[in-house]
Amino acid sequence: MGSDVKLLLDTCTFVWLASESARLSRRARKALDAMDSELVLSDASVLELCLKWTAGKITLPSPPRVWVEEQAGIWHLERAPLSAAHYYRVTELPDVHRDPFDRLLVAQAIEAGLTLVSPDRELRAYPVATLW
Repeated sequence: MGSDVKLLLDTCTFVWLASESARLSRRARKALDAMDSELVLSDASVLELCLKWTAGKITLPSPPRVWVEEQAGIWHLERAPLSAAHYYRVTELPDVHRDPFDRLLVAQAIEAGLTLVSPDRELRAYPVATLW
């Protein structure tokens, strides 16, 4: 592909892409469908989905181990593992957003130069490229 357009999916964006695409904004849908876009799924989102599923806060058609991996394959998602650099970056971010998963996604996007695809307006206060 050789693309320069790498899009890090917020957890809700990943879920909506896979199961409720009507909830995506027109701009997000266009970017996600573009041939030159590489879609990236963070381990932070995988952990968030696992925790929400275990707590009964999200319903998936199959357990996260199965559903997330199936969807990652269907959508040809590049995986983004977490590293110490991301954890350190979280401590350097302004105290704008309290959600630790969103903060990790912002940190990953900053460290890797990715555009974060998220409907969360609060994330725009961070020094990160966002799209919705």
